[in-house]
Amino acid sequence: MLAIILRLAAMVMLSTMFMLMKVASERGVSLPELIFWRQAMSVPMILAWLLATRSVGVLATTRMGSHALRATTGTAGLCCNVGAATLLPLPEATTLGFTSPLFAVLITALILRDKVGKWRWMAVALGFAGVLVIAQPGSAPVAPLGIAAGLGAGVIVAAVSFQIRDLARTEAPIACVFWFAFYGALLTATLLPLYAGPHGRTEWLMLGAIAITGTIAQFLITAALRFGQVATVVVMDYTSLMWATFYGWLIWDSLPPHTTALGAPLIIAAGLIITWRERYLSRRISPTSSMDVGAIEEMDTGVSRETPAGT
Repeated sequence: MLAIILRLAAMVMLSTMFMLMKVASERGVSLPELIFWRQAMSVPMILAWLLATRSVGVLATTRMGSHALRATTGTAGLCCNVGAATLLPLPEATTLGFTSPLFAVLITALILRDKVGKWRWMAVALGFAGVLVIAQPGSAPVAPLGIAAGLGAGVIVAAVSFQIRDLARTEAPIACVFWFAFYGALLTATLLPLYAGPHGRTEWLMLGAIAITGTIAQFLITAALRFGQVATVVVMDYTSLMWATFYGWLIWDSLPPHTTALGAPLIIAAGLIITWRERYLSRRISPTSSMDVGAIEEMDTGVSRETPAGT
């Protein structure tokens, strides 16, 4: 029960972070700035926590190259997630974020050539049917670039899960999150001379709030996974759609159209089927390994993902 409560609180923080990013974007803060400050401000917060708990030694690693490579891929996924949140209404962007397990199944079957059973293929078909309902191809009521960013995030986050699985064999979850933030800040810092602009006190307060809510969400996810397994608490992540809808109504006076109301349940149902199936198949994997992979991936991307079995 404690794990579920912590997970629900984490979803509130993540939804608030994406809401703040959308508002900041509308106030003139560019996407590279949003990503940079989200990552850069997290670094001292995480480091302070590790120093306070006398566990800074977990940052030691012999796989710095792997961390940098995974941070590059993960930063691209984070850019897509934030891009979708700024280009689309929050409920639509949040719903598209749930497509990552679908792409993970496709990568498992088409690239890694592992066997995928009928349950997961059925979930993939169901999930992409939901995407088509939301995107409404041909009528173009939803920003095509936003749809592309949301689906791009799904692809990249799915690909990152395989890098994370490799890193989780030797690295602590919080260490992976720290190096992700560190290298992500370095990568996006190169774009600041091109995109950075002057901002008022309100915008800077928003950027600080974005970093704080994101970092708190990371720690809440970590805490939740100390008291419950990924497959047990992952269902709570779908409550982020409720908060996205609430913020859309509260700030933008907008409610999701009927297409989202029809498409979102299909995507969520697909994710639940994959979660159930992965839980069944992952009984061959140790609980500790499964928990570490899920913890790292969720903290990095802001979106929970079940690790594909047999990869």
